[in-house]
Amino acid sequence: MKILAIDSSGLVASVAIIEDDNMLAEYTVNYKKTHSQTLLPMLDEIGKMIDLDLQTIDAIAVAAGPGSFTGLRIGSATAKGLGLALNKPLVSIPTVDGLAFNLYGTDKLICPLMDARRNQVYTGIYEFEGKEFKVVEKQMAVSVQEIVEKLNKYGREVIFLGDGVPVYAEKIAEMITVSYSYAPAHVNKQRGAAVGTLARAYIEAGMLESAEEHQPDYLRLSQAERERAQQEEAAKEND
Repeated sequence: MKILAIDSSGLVASVAIIEDDNMLAEYTVNYKKTHSQTLLPMLDEIGKMIDLDLQTIDAIAVAAGPGSFTGLRIGSATAKGLGLALNKPLVSIPTVDGLAFNLYGTDKLICPLMDARRNQVYTGIYEFEGKEFKVVEKQMAVSVQEIVEKLNKYGREVIFLGDGVPVYAEKIAEMITVSYSYAPAHVNKQRGAAVGTLARAYIEAGMLESAEEHQPDYLRLSQAERERAQQEEAAKEND
Protein backbone atom coordinates (compact mmCIF):
# COMPACT_ATOMS: atom_id res chain seq x y z
CA MET A 1 0.00 0.00 0.00
CA LYS A 2 1.40 3.35 -1.06
CA ILE A 3 0.13 6.54 0.57
CA LEU A 4 0.77 10.16 -0.32
CA ALA A 5 0.48 12.28 2.83
CA ILE A 6 0.07 16.05 3.09
CA ASP A 7 0.09 18.31 6.14
CA SER A 8 -0.19 22.07 5.77
CA SER A 9 -2.32 22.65 8.86
CA GLY A 10 0.14 24.90 10.67
CA LEU A 11 3.41 26.73 10.15
CA VAL A 12 4.99 23.57 8.75
CA ALA A 13 4.42 22.22 5.24
CA SER A 14 5.15 18.51 4.90
CA VAL A 15 4.71 15.92 2.15
CA ALA A 16 5.59 12.24 2.47
CA ILE A 17 5.31 8.96 0.61
CA ILE A 18 4.70 5.88 2.77
CA GLU A 19 4.79 2.39 1.28
CA ASP A 20 3.80 -0.38 3.67
CA ASP A 21 6.24 -0.07 6.59
CA ASN A 22 8.69 2.14 4.74
CA MET A 23 8.93 5.91 4.43
CA LEU A 24 10.16 6.37 0.87
CA ALA A 25 10.46 10.15 1.13
CA GLU A 26 9.52 13.11 3.26
CA TYR A 27 9.95 16.82 2.57
CA THR A 28 9.23 19.13 5.50
CA VAL A 29 9.72 22.89 5.61
CA ASN A 30 9.17 25.23 8.55
CA TYR A 31 9.88 28.61 7.03
CA LYS A 32 8.16 31.85 6.05
CA LYS A 33 6.57 30.81 2.78
CA THR A 34 2.94 30.23 1.99
CA HIS A 35 1.97 26.62 1.57
CA SER A 36 0.54 27.37 -1.86
CA GLN A 37 4.14 28.07 -2.93
CA THR A 38 5.60 24.94 -1.40
CA LEU A 39 3.33 21.87 -1.44
CA LEU A 40 3.28 20.95 -5.12
CA PRO A 41 6.98 21.81 -5.71
CA MET A 42 7.83 19.65 -2.67
CA LEU A 43 5.80 16.76 -4.06
CA ASP A 44 7.39 17.21 -7.47
CA GLU A 45 10.87 17.17 -5.91
CA ILE A 46 10.41 13.97 -3.90
CA GLY A 47 8.64 12.40 -6.86
CA LYS A 48 11.72 12.95 -9.00
CA MET A 49 14.02 11.66 -6.25
CA ILE A 50 12.20 8.32 -5.92
CA ASP A 51 10.96 7.99 -9.53
CA LEU A 52 7.36 8.19 -8.32
CA ASP A 53 4.50 7.38 -10.65
CA LEU A 54 1.52 9.06 -8.98
CA GLN A 55 -0.79 6.48 -10.52
CA THR A 56 0.78 3.90 -8.17
CA ILE A 57 -0.56 5.79 -5.14
CA ASP A 58 -3.37 3.91 -3.39
CA ALA A 59 -4.69 6.81 -1.30
CA ILE A 60 -4.02 10.43 -0.36
CA ALA A 61 -3.92 11.26 3.35
CA VAL A 62 -4.35 14.85 4.44
CA ALA A 63 -4.29 16.59 7.82
CA ALA A 64 -7.89 17.76 7.73
CA GLY A 65 -7.97 20.13 10.68
CA PRO A 66 -8.04 21.93 12.91
CA GLY A 67 -5.30 24.43 12.18
CA SER A 68 -4.60 27.50 10.11
CA PHE A 69 -7.71 28.23 8.03
CA THR A 70 -5.59 29.17 5.01
CA GLY A 71 -3.24 26.23 5.47
CA LEU A 72 -6.11 23.76 5.76
CA ARG A 73 -7.79 25.12 2.64
CA ILE A 74 -4.55 24.82 0.67
CA GLY A 75 -3.89 21.27 1.89
CA SER A 76 -7.45 20.14 1.24
CA ALA A 77 -7.55 21.77 -2.20
CA THR A 78 -4.27 20.08 -3.10
CA ALA A 79 -5.48 16.68 -1.88
CA LYS A 80 -8.85 17.07 -3.61
CA GLY A 81 -7.22 18.14 -6.86
CA LEU A 82 -4.85 15.21 -6.85
CA GLY A 83 -7.62 12.83 -5.83
CA LEU A 84 -9.83 13.97 -8.69
CA ALA A 85 -7.03 13.93 -11.25
CA LEU A 86 -5.74 10.50 -10.21
CA ASN A 87 -9.13 9.02 -9.24
CA LYS A 88 -7.79 8.11 -5.79
CA PRO A 89 -9.58 8.10 -2.42
CA LEU A 90 -8.71 10.49 0.41
CA VAL A 91 -8.12 9.83 4.09
CA SER A 92 -8.91 12.67 6.47
CA ILE A 93 -6.60 12.61 9.50
CA PRO A 94 -7.41 14.83 12.49
CA THR A 95 -4.50 17.26 12.67
CA VAL A 96 -3.91 16.93 16.40
CA ASP A 97 -3.99 13.13 16.18
CA GLY A 98 -1.33 13.19 13.48
CA LEU A 99 0.84 15.47 15.58
CA ALA A 100 0.50 13.19 18.63
CA PHE A 101 1.41 10.14 16.54
CA ASN A 102 4.93 11.56 16.21
CA LEU A 103 5.62 10.25 19.72
CA TYR A 104 4.93 6.61 18.89
CA GLY A 105 5.59 4.18 21.71
CA THR A 106 5.91 6.57 24.64
CA ASP A 107 4.42 5.44 27.97
CA LYS A 108 3.53 9.04 28.86
CA LEU A 109 0.46 11.07 28.01
CA ILE A 110 0.85 13.11 24.84
CA CYS A 111 -0.54 16.63 24.60
CA PRO A 112 -0.11 18.51 21.32
CA LEU A 113 -0.55 22.27 21.48
CA MET A 114 -1.25 24.25 18.33
CA ASP A 115 -1.57 27.99 18.79
CA ALA A 116 -5.17 28.84 17.84
CA ARG A 117 -4.83 32.54 18.78
CA ARG A 118 -7.37 34.34 20.94
CA ASN A 119 -5.79 32.67 24.02
CA GLN A 120 -6.78 29.21 22.81
CA VAL A 121 -4.99 26.10 21.57
CA TYR A 122 -6.00 23.21 19.38
CA THR A 123 -5.17 20.26 21.56
CA GLY A 124 -6.13 16.79 22.76
CA ILE A 125 -4.82 14.04 25.01
CA TYR A 126 -3.38 10.78 23.67
CA GLU A 127 -1.49 7.69 24.76
CA PHE A 128 -0.04 4.46 23.44
CA GLU A 129 -0.98 1.11 24.93
CA GLY A 130 1.79 -0.99 23.49
CA LYS A 131 1.50 -0.41 19.76
CA GLU A 132 -2.08 0.85 19.94
CA PHE A 133 -2.63 4.57 19.53
CA LYS A 134 -5.48 5.74 21.75
CA VAL A 135 -7.38 9.01 21.85
CA VAL A 136 -7.89 9.81 25.54
CA GLU A 137 -9.63 13.11 24.82
CA LYS A 138 -10.32 14.03 21.19
CA GLN A 139 -9.07 17.21 19.61
CA MET A 140 -10.61 20.42 20.91
CA ALA A 141 -10.19 24.20 20.93
CA VAL A 142 -9.76 25.34 24.57
CA SER A 143 -7.67 27.64 26.72
CA VAL A 144 -4.27 26.47 27.93
CA GLN A 145 -5.60 26.65 31.47
CA GLU A 146 -8.39 24.20 30.66
CA ILE A 147 -6.13 21.59 29.05
CA VAL A 148 -3.55 21.85 31.85
CA GLU A 149 -6.30 21.38 34.45
CA LYS A 150 -7.38 18.22 32.61
CA LEU A 151 -3.80 16.91 32.61
CA ASN A 152 -3.39 17.65 36.31
CA LYS A 153 -6.44 15.49 37.04
CA TYR A 154 -4.97 12.54 35.15
CA GLY A 155 -1.92 12.71 37.39
CA ARG A 156 0.43 11.21 34.80
CA GLU A 157 3.61 12.49 33.23
CA VAL A 158 2.97 14.28 29.96
CA ILE A 159 4.93 15.29 26.87
CA PHE A 160 3.95 18.51 25.10
CA LEU A 161 4.66 19.26 21.45
CA GLY A 162 3.53 21.64 18.74
CA ASP A 163 3.91 25.30 17.81
CA GLY A 164 1.92 26.32 20.86
CA VAL A 165 4.66 25.17 23.24
CA PRO A 166 6.93 28.25 22.96
CA VAL A 167 3.87 30.52 23.09
CA TYR A 168 2.47 29.07 26.30
CA ALA A 169 5.50 27.50 28.05
CA GLU A 170 5.47 30.06 30.86
CA LYS A 171 1.76 29.57 31.54
CA ILE A 172 2.20 25.80 31.55
CA ALA A 173 5.03 26.06 34.08
CA GLU A 174 2.85 28.19 36.35
CA MET A 175 -0.17 25.87 36.33
CA ILE A 176 0.97 22.28 35.87
CA THR A 177 1.33 19.94 38.86
CA VAL A 178 2.46 16.73 37.09
CA SER A 179 5.85 15.91 35.63
CA TYR A 180 6.19 17.11 32.06
CA SER A 181 8.66 17.57 29.22
CA TYR A 182 8.77 18.95 25.70
CA ALA A 183 9.34 16.85 22.59
CA PRO A 184 12.67 17.41 20.78
CA ALA A 185 12.96 19.27 17.48
CA HIS A 186 12.74 16.28 15.13
CA VAL A 187 9.27 15.26 16.35
CA ASN A 188 7.72 18.44 17.79
CA LYS A 189 5.96 19.73 14.67
CA GLN A 190 3.66 18.31 12.01
CA ARG A 191 5.16 15.61 9.78
CA GLY A 192 3.68 14.14 6.65
CA ALA A 193 5.16 10.76 7.54
CA ALA A 194 3.09 10.61 10.74
CA VAL A 195 -0.08 11.49 8.83
CA GLY A 196 0.67 8.84 6.23
CA THR A 197 1.49 6.13 8.75
CA LEU A 198 -1.59 6.83 10.84
CA ALA A 199 -3.67 6.74 7.66
CA ARG A 200 -3.00 3.02 7.28
CA ALA A 201 -5.18 2.27 10.32
CA TYR A 202 -7.94 4.46 8.88
CA ILE A 203 -7.76 2.66 5.53
CA GLU A 204 -7.87 -0.75 7.20
CA ALA A 205 -10.98 0.41 9.08
CA GLY A 206 -12.58 1.50 5.79
CA MET A 207 -12.44 5.20 6.68
CA LEU A 208 -11.96 6.49 3.15
CA GLU A 209 -13.75 9.26 1.32
CA SER A 210 -13.90 10.51 -2.22
CA ALA A 211 -12.20 13.72 -3.26
CA GLU A 212 -15.66 15.24 -3.80
CA GLU A 213 -16.72 14.41 -0.24
CA HIS A 214 -13.66 15.77 1.54
CA GLN A 215 -14.01 18.91 3.63
CA PRO A 216 -11.60 20.43 6.18
CA ASP A 217 -12.58 20.33 9.86
CA TYR A 218 -11.97 23.85 11.14
CA LEU A 219 -13.28 22.99 14.64
CA ARG A 220 -14.30 26.60 15.23
CA LEU A 221 -15.51 29.55 13.19
CA SER A 222 -13.09 31.70 11.23
CA GLN A 223 -12.55 35.31 12.27
CA ALA A 224 -14.74 36.52 9.40
CA GLU A 225 -17.53 34.15 10.44
CA ARG A 226 -17.24 35.22 14.08
CA GLU A 227 -17.42 38.88 13.11
CA ARG A 228 -20.45 38.25 10.89
CA ALA A 229 -22.20 36.37 13.71
CA GLN A 230 -21.47 39.25 16.09
CA GLN A 231 -22.85 41.76 13.61
CA GLU A 232 -25.99 39.69 13.11
CA GLU A 233 -26.46 39.37 16.87
CA ALA A 234 -25.99 43.14 17.31
CA ALA A 235 -28.52 43.81 14.56
CA LYS A 236 -31.08 41.60 16.28
CA GLU A 237 -30.57 43.42 19.56
CA ASN A 238 -31.12 46.76 17.82
CA ASP A 239 -34.37 45.65 16.17
